[in-house]
Parts: sequence; C-alpha cells; structure tokens
Amino acid sequence: MGSERQDRMKVLGARLRGLRAEAGLTGAVLAQRAGVGQPTVSKVETGRMVPSVDVLGRLSRALDLDESTTQEVRELLVAVEAAPVAVETPRAEAPLGSSLDEVVRSARLVRSFQCVVLPAMLQSAEYARHVFESAPDSTPEGVGRAVAARVERQSLLYEPGRESVFVLTEGVLRTWPGSPALMLAQLDRLLAVESLSTVRLGVIPWRQAVPVVPGHGFTLCDRTAVVVETFRGERVLDDSAEVAAYEDTFSRFEGAATFGSEVRELLLQVMKDFRELDGSATR
Repeated sequence: MGSERQDRMKVLGARLRGLRAEAGLTGAVLAQRAGVGQPTVSKVETGRMVPSVDVLGRLSRALDLDESTTQEVRELLVAVEAAPVAVETPRAEAPLGSSLDEVVRSARLVRSFQCVVLPAMLQSAEYARHVFESAPDSTPEGVGRAVAARVERQSLLYEPGRESVFVLTEGVLRTWPGSPALMLAQLDRLLAVESLSTVRLGVIPWRQAVPVVPGHGFTLCDRTAVVVETFRGERVLDDSAEVAAYEDTFSRFEGAATFGSEVRELLLQVMKDFRELDGSATR
C-alpha cells in the first residue's frame, strides 16, 4: 500500500478515534450502536482498513455527528480513495495471502475467478490450512498466522456496501485436499455464503465449455488492481491495460457460469458425491 494512501487512512482513523473519545464511547459500544463488528472499528481507527460509505455513515450516526463534521469525515474518506494504491511490481512475489489482504480490504467490488483452488475469501479454516501448508518453505507458526488472517478477512463478505462476485469451474469443487469430510464442511460453507445479499457465486459446470482456457486464478479489486495467483505466491498488477484485459476475461467466465438455484443444486450434488466417498473410505 502506498505511503500517501496509508497516511490518509491514518488521518481518517485518528479523527474518528478522537470523535469517539469526545463522545465518551468505547470501541465496543460504538460498534454495537453502529451495527458493525468491533474489529472493524479498531481497524478503521488505526488506519488498517478503509471503511465503505455505508460503514462510515453508520459510525457517523452512532457518534451523533453534526452536519459539518459528517461532511468532514466524508471528505477524509474521499481523500483516501483518491490516493493511489501502490502495489508490488509483477516481478515481486509476496508470500501467499499477504498481498491480497491489503488490496481486498480497500475494495468495494471484489471479483474472483478460480479454476483449481477455492477463492481465499470462501475457504474454511481447514481448507486454508492445507493451502498454506503446501506453500514452499511453510512453517507451522507461519501457517497458523496466515490461516487466522485469512479467516478474519472473510468478515468483509458481510459488510454492507461491499460486493463480491466469485466464478469457479466445477473442477474447483471437486479438487479436494485433506478428506471428503473437510470438503463436506467446505461445501456447506459455500451454500451459506451463496445466500448472502452481498455475494454472487457462479459455477461453470463441466458440461459447459469454457470461453477461455483458464491458465490461472485471479482476483480483481475494484477496477484498479488484479491479484494473479501462482504456485509461489501472488503478484499484484495495477497497469490499467492489464486490469482491463482481466476484467474482460472475467466477464466472459461470468457469462458462462450458472448462478442461484442451479448453483445450489450443483453444490448439493457434489456434497452427495463426497458423502459417498466418505462412506467408502470408512468401510
């Protein structure tokens, strides 16, 4: 993340923290009044998270800010959003999971296509553990920290004002680490997430030809950056032409995917298949 953007996030956070102190509220009380999680309040106030317009409005109302102060904090948010997002160059690869965190936190629209592994935002803790353990030079301590960070980041799925669109190939649902029991729990989570109003989950079924041969998974964050996932980590690209090309590719995959009731039926069918695998493994 660029220092300019980070500095502006800290200014916004410090102002909100000062306003909360003036109101005589704890972070927990403010979170309860605003209808957001306490971690959200903490991250915003410490400059580690950019609040959505909706979240900022909730905090402003919970703090009972007057019109001029409300406008002031809105302008601070606009300044944050106007600051450039500095990301890694294509040649610099960060450990799996680390690059995506900051870019996703700042995005209101996240679109992810995956052809082998589940999107990071949808992974259960045990699934994520297998992902991180397979990374080169992983350590138990590093894996534990990475899993905790990944699970914590998934709270963004529930925040009003954010939209997440996931498109998977059916192969993703049938490529499994660990055990059939792990995948049954994972698929159950997908069913729960699919019902969220802030999430669209699409699957390209095996009977449907893909519009483009998928070379790798990627995640678009707003229209400013794309995270390309590799075996050794993640590369964050912000070149406008590259981002536009990935947007076009995502649209083609999205057009080939099924959504809604058809996805739920497919998930239930895959769960049935895993139950049969689980049963045969225990005989």
